Amino acid sequence: MRRSIILASILIAALVLAGCAPGPNSLEKTADADGKTAGFLMGLWQGFISPVTFIVSVFTRNVRLYEVHNNGTWYNFGFVLGAGLFMSGGILGRKKKRT
Repeated sequence: MRRSIILASILIAALVLAGCAPGPNSLEKTADADGKTAGFLMGLWQGFISPVTFIVSVFTRNVRLYEVHNNGTWYNFGFVLGAGLFMSGGILGRKKKRT
């Protein structure tokens, strides 16, 4: 009985996680209306301001968290780096007390 509950829990968790997997971005490496694609520095900036952008995007239809017209890997790296600096490694990160 306990084994079947554990197996069912693992199966449900796997299905939920698979449902969260991102799909392909068909607009990646294509220019926006101004003829520009977002690169590393734009990804870094947008990752850094992502907590504020998320809150604004909840209440506004024309603000998005992630720039779909990007140059691919470098934008993604900048976005993750910027979000990481803001969230855990930089401004809001906690310093460990030395004992």
